[in-house]
Amino acid sequence: MELTTMPCLGIKSFRKIIPLSSPFPKPSNYVIAETSERWCRIQLLNRHCHLNMRTGSFTTLIQTPRLLSLRPCQVKAEDSESSSSGENLIFDVETLERDLNVAIAEENYAKAAKIRDSLKLLQEDSKTSILATNARFYNAFRIGDLATMQTLWAKGNEVCCVHPGARGISGYDDVMTSWEYVWANYEFPLIIELKDVKVQVRGDMGYVTCVELVKTKGSSWGGQFVTNVFERIDGQWFICIHHASPIDL
Repeated sequence: MELTTMPCLGIKSFRKIIPLSSPFPKPSNYVIAETSERWCRIQLLNRHCHLNMRTGSFTTLIQTPRLLSLRPCQVKAEDSESSSSGENLIFDVETLERDLNVAIAEENYAKAAKIRDSLKLLQEDSKTSILATNARFYNAFRIGDLATMQTLWAKGNEVCCVHPGARGISGYDDVMTSWEYVWANYEFPLIIELKDVKVQVRGDMGYVTCVELVKTKGSSWGGQFVTNVFERIDGQWFICIHHASPIDL
């Protein structure tokens, strides 16, 4: 298998994605993409759109490494279907940790051992739930399922998504719009393979790190190092940060 990095545009600024057909709300919203001879240079500035098309079409406006190389994601069925009963546990991590500290201070080591076992079970259960949500995220990514993607993200202005080669996008609505643009040029399903998947959890926060290998039809493999941060809200894990950075393979 040939492993290469994906081509990357030099994105100077990515504050808000604005469809060409829509009215531009204010001059501060803009996208500038400097490209090679394979691509076009696009500017959206001060309510004007200047297109210097060398090749391709307008949809190349946010061609990032992710836009250039994705197709059939091999997410294991058992991962995407796995579920967790952790939300049904009576004690949360913080309560158990407080009880553990009290038991140790009282030198009640038998009780401390039982609490430690319960704490371990809860943490492992939370890891299972986070990994299941992470698998659903990549399955939605693989098939371009925006409806499912929308259910996986926390709702709010604090969520953030960093696509490869671009600045961070904040706010639920803008993040969802960015995925629509990311998927604009693809034929689905995509190929995505995950390597070195690691998960950590503490209380209502957890994160997954992994190497994301992607490939489009007829192209070489490329990869990103990804950090997905999750928050537990009302007993369910949601993505609040997705950060993907291109890497050499």
